[in-house]
Amino acid sequence: MKQDTAEPVPPKKIFGLHPNVFFLGLVSFFTDISSEMIFTLVPLFLANVLNVSTTMVGVVGGISDSTEAFFRLVSGRISDKLGKRKALTVIGYGLATVVKPFMLLANSWGAVTGIRFGDRIGKGLRSSSRDALLADSLGSKERGRGFGFHRALDTAGAMIGLILVALIIYLVEGPAAFDMQRHTFRVMILVGIFPAFIAVLILIGLVRDVNKGKDAKSADLTAAVTNRSLDARYKIFLVIMTIFTLGNSSDFFLILRAQNVQAPLVQVALMLVVFNGVYALVATPMGSLSDKIGRRRVLALGWCIYGLVYLGFALATDIWQIWLLFAAYGLYYGTTQGVAGAFIADLVPAERRGTAYGLFNGITGLALLPASIVAGWLWNAVSPAATFYLGAALALLATICLFIFIREKFT
Repeated sequence: MKQDTAEPVPPKKIFGLHPNVFFLGLVSFFTDISSEMIFTLVPLFLANVLNVSTTMVGVVGGISDSTEAFFRLVSGRISDKLGKRKALTVIGYGLATVVKPFMLLANSWGAVTGIRFGDRIGKGLRSSSRDALLADSLGSKERGRGFGFHRALDTAGAMIGLILVALIIYLVEGPAAFDMQRHTFRVMILVGIFPAFIAVLILIGLVRDVNKGKDAKSADLTAAVTNRSLDARYKIFLVIMTIFTLGNSSDFFLILRAQNVQAPLVQVALMLVVFNGVYALVATPMGSLSDKIGRRRVLALGWCIYGLVYLGFALATDIWQIWLLFAAYGLYYGTTQGVAGAFIADLVPAERRGTAYGLFNGITGLALLPASIVAGWLWNAVSPAATFYLGAALALLATICLFIFIREKFT
């Protein structure tokens, strides 16, 4: 009797990409609707409702980001050892979803920090394994486009979430409201809980681990050989990204800066909609551009935009300027976020990607704690502008280092 020796049928592509890329994009889309509704205006909730100082707002933001960073370090390595990416991804998204309703009970900065701590543990557990799963699902010539596509869906969700935030503020407080009110924040939380549960259901039902089949043993052997060291260019890139991140404090300060120039609450929410709209529009084209001209050039372009944007936030005096700066900030994000993920996949072998993403996200994330604390101190001790001057200067330094110390193997 003749045995069937046919190779497994490749999954049918969606928009020219592996279905994992599309469905992980949908997961991020619904998750970001939820997260933007519940967490984006937390700095205003802390400052306006709980009367927390700017320095403590920076501490809360820094602790949140650093918690996420630590768990990204752990989860990436576990993901590589297990050889399965989906399990950790599900646990991470699930944990972040479960803790969100507790924001309804938050009545102190400590409670907010604790809830954000749980949310960031979830994000830390999922992010490195999810990025590795994306990289496993993409060929080298479509990597930039694939990561860009994922970021575009992720950011489109954020934009929808912020539109809902603006609508809730308009309906509950009116268009001229300046300070966040507790009951308005609670309405946002109640509406924002549901998309997070939809995201988890899509992840469980439609995303699959990539089966390496007969190459699995070979990959395990390679992992053992390469476990001692990662590519030197990857390590240099980590150092350069850390320099950049030390000036890239929590985005909480951008929101506070908008309020600092007397932007009404509805306008602050709509500024964030513009930011995410630009981000979503440019993420896929910039990812595709990096497939053609190399990641380093596109990253450098994005960092230059960032430096100019932070310089603009330092000098801004009118609300219309803040609108333009948030749009330009979206251009920076769309130019760099997906491309950085693709660049890491270029620099490390497939079986080390979980570890590589964990180290990258972990080390740069841990740098956000001192960055945010220093930013908060500069805001209070010197001026709000000083926070942004520091970010602009370190972005310029990182861009120079990128060109001096990293040679991209691109053809």
